[in-house]
Amino acid sequence: MRVTDQPPDPSCAPATAVVARPLDHALRVLTKTADHGRLWMGVAAVGALTGRRTRRGAIRGLASLAAASLVSNAVLKPLFGRRRPDLERTHLARRIGTAPWTSSFPSGHAASAAAFATGATLEVPWAGPLLVPLAAAVAYSRVHVGVHYRSDVWAGAAVGISVALIGRAMWPVKPWGPALTAAGTAPALPQGDGLTVVLNAKSGSSDGVADAIARMLPKAHIVEWEPGTDIEALVQELPRALGVAGGDGTVAAVAQLAHRHHLPLAVFPAGTFNHFAKALGLDTDAHTVAAVEHGIAGMVDLATIDGVAFLNTSSIGQYPEMVVRRDKYSKRMGKWPATAYALLRTLRHEKPVDLLINGEKHPVWIVFIGNGRYAPRGLAPAWRDQLAGGVLDVQYLRADKKLSRTRAILYSIIGVARLSKVYGELEAAHVTIESLSGPKPVAHDGEITEPKESVELTIDDRRLIVYRSRA
Repeated sequence: MRVTDQPPDPSCAPATAVVARPLDHALRVLTKTADHGRLWMGVAAVGALTGRRTRRGAIRGLASLAAASLVSNAVLKPLFGRRRPDLERTHLARRIGTAPWTSSFPSGHAASAAAFATGATLEVPWAGPLLVPLAAAVAYSRVHVGVHYRSDVWAGAAVGISVALIGRAMWPVKPWGPALTAAGTAPALPQGDGLTVVLNAKSGSSDGVADAIARMLPKAHIVEWEPGTDIEALVQELPRALGVAGGDGTVAAVAQLAHRHHLPLAVFPAGTFNHFAKALGLDTDAHTVAAVEHGIAGMVDLATIDGVAFLNTSSIGQYPEMVVRRDKYSKRMGKWPATAYALLRTLRHEKPVDLLINGEKHPVWIVFIGNGRYAPRGLAPAWRDQLAGGVLDVQYLRADKKLSRTRAILYSIIGVARLSKVYGELEAAHVTIESLSGPKPVAHDGEITEPKESVELTIDDRRLIVYRSRA
């Protein structure tokens, strides 16, 4: 491929222009800083240290950059083999030295810059006004210093943006803010007047929670609950609303109590993972306090397994084994590395089970049942964007296909698990699961129960009223 577009010919410039202008110097420094992705690695490091959301943006940005760099440098450059512009046509004040020896088309710097900026912005939209101009400046700098044609840069940017968008299709971006709920009302309780908070002091990160809630809601009544004891006995006189501070298992137990007495539920994120609180947009105690004092509420589905409430997920078979392993490793490795490692260990060491799912026989490795539809599809569903959809989300890994475990892991990594023959799914308001391989442990919201031969899961006809974030 030969294209004749050239950077402006400065050969007729006056001799005084040999002195570098501030712009020339700045663009030379910028283009060298972007070599080998160093600039973007620095930006990602800042994002990783700033917060959870920016950390996800940094990870997606670097992943997009790596993929775009591979496509542009290992595939397209050798394919087109375009010669670099003649450096003699670039003014001395702009040059960076010896031109790179690789093909000119497309610009790898532009591809990497566009990929990082697009990928990070998909996760953190407010970062776009900062990253896009910086990426555009890096791309332009390649023309300014004379090592690329304009068409190289445009093509590189197109490659980078395309790679990032393909990445979003494979690995969906977690939505901003809380999941959707049905319309609902709950009383505003200034200073917590009329609120009884059930606290599980043994849950996750509950240290100091009681004092914090008492400071922010001085009129709230706080009681401590010992798991395994009668939770109903803690609430002698029905309050106007029930609150709960603990892990997801504790939240589910108090939610069932609130649902039974038609009371709204306020969730304080005091557990290890706080999946349900985060789905409601309640990342801190202050978020819950604001919702309670202003009466911001909605309604969500309450799922049950053999009559016991769960708000997030349930499973039977090998998934409980994975949960046990994940909890064991998470303190040393962190949540997501521990989840991945526990999944691999479970798939490697456990045997498949034969299950009847709504009357149909399925040899499976792992079964996941979500209270609502979870994304992304595959072996690692992580979030919901709807909490009142009225369905149970059943996903399972089939064991009757050749190399099913290896294929499932590979398909999940590249984001096409649901298109494979080793992955099964169904959605229903009522699900019955029977084990043909003997009693199996059951997990729901992080709690592991005694082995059972069959379980019945359903969505309750009446929704649960919850306080939620306004956003």
